[in-house]
Amino acid sequence: MNTKTTISIALLVAASLAGGWFANQWFVSAPTEPAADELGSGPCPGGAQPTHWKAPMDPTYVRDAPGKSPMGMDLVPVCPSGGGEMPEGAVQINPGMIQNMGVRMARVERRDLTRVVRAVGRVDYDERLVEHVHIKVQGWIEKLYVEYEGEMVERGQPLLELYSPELVSTQEELLVAARYRDATADSPFADVRRGGDELFEATRRRLELWDIPDRDIDRLLDRGIVRKTLTLYAPANGVVTHLGVRKGMEVGANDDLYTIADLSHVWVYADIYEYELAWVAEGQRGAVELSYLPGVPLEATVTYIYPYLDPKTRTARVRLELDNPGGVLKPDMFANVSIEAETRKGVIAVPEEAVIRSGRRNLIVVAIGEGRFQPRDVTLGLDTGDGWLEVRDGLRESERVVTSGQFLIDSESKLQEAVQKLLAGDGDSTDSAMTKDVPGVAEHSMPNGEMKDPSHAGHVMPTAGAGAAGHEGHAMPAEVAPSMEHAMPTGEMSHDGHDMSSHSNEPKE
Repeated sequence: MNTKTTISIALLVAASLAGGWFANQWFVSAPTEPAADELGSGPCPGGAQPTHWKAPMDPTYVRDAPGKSPMGMDLVPVCPSGGGEMPEGAVQINPGMIQNMGVRMARVERRDLTRVVRAVGRVDYDERLVEHVHIKVQGWIEKLYVEYEGEMVERGQPLLELYSPELVSTQEELLVAARYRDATADSPFADVRRGGDELFEATRRRLELWDIPDRDIDRLLDRGIVRKTLTLYAPANGVVTHLGVRKGMEVGANDDLYTIADLSHVWVYADIYEYELAWVAEGQRGAVELSYLPGVPLEATVTYIYPYLDPKTRTARVRLELDNPGGVLKPDMFANVSIEAETRKGVIAVPEEAVIRSGRRNLIVVAIGEGRFQPRDVTLGLDTGDGWLEVRDGLRESERVVTSGQFLIDSESKLQEAVQKLLAGDGDSTDSAMTKDVPGVAEHSMPNGEMKDPSHAGHVMPTAGAGAAGHEGHAMPAEVAPSMEHAMPTGEMSHDGHDMSSHSNEPKE
C-alpha cells in the first residue's frame, strides 16, 4: 500500500512539472501584444506611446512594435522626451542614470587667465662682453704675464711683451720726427714748419693704429730710448676663456692670442615648446633657479625670442639676461627657468577635463536642463597649463558643462542620432526601413515560415535555362534542380503576371 501511494505521488508531481513547463513555453514564445482594453495607454510616462522599440542587448535592433529580440528577450520601449523638441544631437537621461554615470558639471566662467611657462635653461656668456686680443704687426713673444685659461684679469693688466722689428723701427722714426719738428719750429717758412709737424703726427698716428697705448708713446718721447719689446694690456675685465699663445711663439695679425669674457652679466637660453610661444613675449619677467641653490630665484628679463626652431627638439630658443653678482652663474650650467606670461583678462574659460578632443574637433557636452545634454563643437584658445582652457567660440557665460561622464553622454548622443536617421530612412514598410542597415538582419526576413510578399512581384524569371531553369543566382540542391519543384509554404500563392509556361515540365516545341 505504501509503495503504490509513493508511485502515485511521484506521477502527480511529474505531471504537474511537465504541464507547467509546457504552459511556460507557450506563453513565453507568444508575442507580446497590448490588451484590447489598454489601447491608447502607452508604456511611457503619462500613457505616451514610445517612438520605437529596441533590443536591450543590441541597440541597433529596432522595431516599431513590441516583440522579441534575436536573443529571445523582450524589446524595451524608447519613450519620447518630455521637455518638448530637443536640439539636434541632444540626448535626455533620467536622474537615476545621471547619478549612476557619475556625471559632474561646472559653470562656464569669465575669468583672467595667466600661465607660468617653465623650461630648462643653460647659462652662457654675454656675447657683447667677450673680447678677443690680437696684434697688428708681426713679432715674437718675449714674455707672458697671463699663462693659463680661467685666470681672472682686469682692464689694463699686462698680458705679454712682444718683440717686433717693425715696432722698433717705427719708434726710431718717431724720435727722428720729433727732433725734426723741434728743429723747424723757428723756421721763417710756414711750409717747413708745417712739414715738420705733419711728419711727427703721421709717425705717432701709426703707433696708435697699432694699439700702442698713449702712455708708452709719451714715455718714449720723454726718455728718447727705443724699447726692444712692447707690452700688450687687457682690454676689459673678465676671465681668460682661451689662450692661444706661448712664450717664444711667432705671432701675426691673424692669431687669436687671448679671449676674455666678462661674467658680471650673463645670458640664459631657455628651450620653449612651440605651443607655449603664444604666452612668451620680449620684456617679460622671469626667474632663474639653480639646483644647488634651491629657493633662491634670480630675477631675469626676456630680451630676445629667436625666429627659428630646433628641428630635432621642436623647441624655440628664448634668451634671458640677468646680472651675475659674485659669479654664482657659470657658463654651461643648467637652471630652472620660469617666465611669467601676460595675463589675459575677461575671457570665457572652462575646466580642461570638460573638453573631448577627437583630433579633428573639440567637443563639450552642455547641460540644457531637464536631464537633457547636447554635445557642442567649440573653438579653443590658450591653455593655462593649470586646468583651464580659453573658449573663443561655442559657449556662453554661465552655461553648465559636463566635466565627468561626458564620454558616455557623447556616445549615447551619437547612438540616438544614428537610430533617428535609421527610423527616418526611405522604404515601403517601417520594418524594412528599420532593418535594412542594421547588421545581422537578413535582407529577406520571413518569420514563422510566412512570406512577406507571396506574389513574387518584381522578380525576373527567365523563360528557359539549363540546370535550375528560371532560378539563376539561387543556390539549389542538385537533386531538386532537375525536378523543377518549388518548396511552397502553407497557403495559396499568387503568380499573377508570371508566364507559367516557363515553369512547365513539358518539353517545348
